[in-house]
Amino acid sequence: MDFEDLFVCPECGDTLTAAWCCPSCPRAFGQPDGIPDLRTAVDSRTDGVREFYEHSPFPAYPPRDSVEWLRARAERSELALMLDRAIPGDAAIVEMGCGTGQMSLYLARAGRRVIGVDLARESLRLATAAARRFRVDGMVRFIQSDLHQPGLRNGAFDVVYSSGVLHHTPDPRASFARVAQLARPGGIIVLGVYNTLARLPARLRRLAARLSGFRLVPFDPVLRTRSDEPARREAWLRDQYQHPEEHCHTLAEVQRWFAENRVEYLRAYPSAVLGDEPGSLFARAADNWRPEGWLAQLGWIFTLGHEGGLFFTVGRRA
Repeated sequence: MDFEDLFVCPECGDTLTAAWCCPSCPRAFGQPDGIPDLRTAVDSRTDGVREFYEHSPFPAYPPRDSVEWLRARAERSELALMLDRAIPGDAAIVEMGCGTGQMSLYLARAGRRVIGVDLARESLRLATAAARRFRVDGMVRFIQSDLHQPGLRNGAFDVVYSSGVLHHTPDPRASFARVAQLARPGGIIVLGVYNTLARLPARLRRLAARLSGFRLVPFDPVLRTRSDEPARREAWLRDQYQHPEEHCHTLAEVQRWFAENRVEYLRAYPSAVLGDEPGSLFARAADNWRPEGWLAQLGWIFTLGHEGGLFFTVGRRA
């Protein structure tokens, strides 16, 4: 499958050659382990996040995984099912901050072209190895890059997906402005960030964990289910409770980001319309009444708080 039209030089924006060289700069980009390195200089806080995930890639793969395991795991999430149903078979998709690539691999079917981008090379090694094991390596490509200069063509993607990433950048608002440029006019952006209210239980657990020297993390159901998988347990513990950079956001705040970047707000997931059961993730919500949105976010404390407080917002690029 051809991906070359999607890549550009992260410094000047010119089309890269098949050998990952820029004819304009000129600059050549290496691809150790078969993973192109399109990084440019990053600030110290961003590099600190990269080093954090190099030590403990997230999410981890269990022993004896398979493509059936991957799909069963993904489809425990209604969001993943709705996302897969809503994306057409010929779509170009980019996952910004793909980690170990599990969502990219799940979406790599039906003729789609999927690119996973991350700063942490160790995570990308795991993603690339899994793509080969699952025999979808012809449909997905992983690259190492920074989301602020990703080496991807602006306006080239039908779907831009980023989950659990922007709230770990120094300036999430500026990060969103850069990511939004990757979507084509009419393209869909799906953004997952920590919610200010739904994250409160995790913050209380983190306080207890720090006071105990991380010997005790109370009321975390994910840690309990991973008691016999130490690597995956450690990855969750570090990601949720020891991260060097974290921000939380309200629905209204993310909606402002959308408006600033000419992205039409469609809906939140879970829905911010009480009693709403969306038929399609990409369909516009029936209402966008701010008081109702705040009531929904209060409810997210109980529905999302036990697993970290991540919520999603969906928009369409104008």
